[in-house]
Amino acid sequence: MIEEKPVRVLVAGLGNMGRSHALAYHNNPGFKIVGLVNRSVVPLPDELAGYTIHSSFEQALVDLKPDLVSINTYSDSHAGYAIAAMEAGADVFVEKPLATTVADAERVVAAARTHGRKLVIGYILRHHPSWMRLISEARKLGGPYVFRMNLNQQSSGATWETHKSLMKTTSPIVDCGVHYLDVMLQITDANPVQVRGMGVRLSNEIDPDMYNYGHLQVLFDDKTVGWYEAGWGPMISETAFFVKDVISPNGCVSIVMDQNAKSDDIDSHTKTSTIRLHSAKTGRDGRFAGADELLSMAGEPEHQELCDLEQAFVLKAIREDLDLGRHMQDAVRSLGVCLAADQSVRTGQPVDL
Repeated sequence: MIEEKPVRVLVAGLGNMGRSHALAYHNNPGFKIVGLVNRSVVPLPDELAGYTIHSSFEQALVDLKPDLVSINTYSDSHAGYAIAAMEAGADVFVEKPLATTVADAERVVAAARTHGRKLVIGYILRHHPSWMRLISEARKLGGPYVFRMNLNQQSSGATWETHKSLMKTTSPIVDCGVHYLDVMLQITDANPVQVRGMGVRLSNEIDPDMYNYGHLQVLFDDKTVGWYEAGWGPMISETAFFVKDVISPNGCVSIVMDQNAKSDDIDSHTKTSTIRLHSAKTGRDGRFAGADELLSMAGEPEHQELCDLEQAFVLKAIREDLDLGRHMQDAVRSLGVCLAADQSVRTGQPVDL
């Protein structure tokens, strides 16, 4: 058997996710890092210290000719970097959101199809065993659904600085919301038809036209409804900061969070602790026919292990020529809903999709 050559990867962006993805490539023999890109020199884990950091993405792309480009920069550069990489003959992994406009997201998808390149968007929950189980159990219940979801982060220090940097281009309900709209779209086969958004600027440390607390409500064509809430900053409450709840006529499935979890702990964003299954079925006496079922998620992957799983999927997609059509379609749709919610926040009007 002929051993396949490692996929040569250029990693752009060395923030939290960029470093984690770089470690995933470093530790997977199916990849070979040919270079890192960042505008400034930043501290790196020891495993990454030996790689050259390039300041120019465009020059590194020309000089290094990678097979894969991993884009983990700020959202406003995603579309341009992804299209440039595919035009240069590389496959692309890009962190969510795919772009900052639906038109740009569609251009990236069109480029992937035109150039015959693989495009994987960083929806890390798609590779999380517990979230996969949550989606599977919710689909078994059948719709219409009520989706109740949030992820608020009481942030300070370096985490608040990161949040303020993100909000230069992207609001919390877009940056985080695309994850949870993607989950909703995986559970229901219905189409979103309208979204309503509201937001509040709770800090003078962010731009006057940005808001650090947002809430969206989305309506689907089968009467399914959902809401998502996201807030960042030192003023955000830790009460009920993590709600993941799906209700149907037949019962509900929920994630029960560890009561000691902290909202700015990156592992708490993906840790599920326990999944609670509740059946609405009742007996002749009108009482519930059975007790709720608690599924322990002990031993689920840590954040770095999730990044490892995600990049293993990227390798599989390249080597096995996986069809990523639905994956790309869902990425554009989830982004479209969140951007429409952002538009609704700014106009005060609901947006038909």
